[in-house]
Amino acid sequence: MTDAASRITETNKTNDVVLYMKGTKSMPQCGFSSRVAGVLNYMGVDFADVNVLADEELRQGIKDFSDWPTIPQLYVKGEFVGGCDIITEMTLSGELDTLFDENGVTYDKDAADKIREANG
Repeated sequence: MTDAASRITETNKTNDVVLYMKGTKSMPQCGFSSRVAGVLNYMGVDFADVNVLADEELRQGIKDFSDWPTIPQLYVKGEFVGGCDIITEMTLSGELDTLFDENGVTYDKDAADKIREANG
């Protein structure tokens, strides 16, 4: 296992929700990362943000780890969920709520409903 893979595994083990992104949750550095972080922040999800721009090995390592070519990447309870398009679809369909419920992740259900109402 590479050093990047070891760090990813450890980060995913010690945090219920992890977003590998460009920038940070308070200062995203790309529109896709901003969208996913914005959804999670709005829903009140406690998540770890990992800025892949600060570490080139990690930037490539997360793509290899998940076998997914793009960033951001969301993990819940150590499992890869998807990137921006998938998270957007899951939010609008309610699947993200279900995933959080099934994994004991706390979030604001009213905020999730407001996102769907605004985009319905």
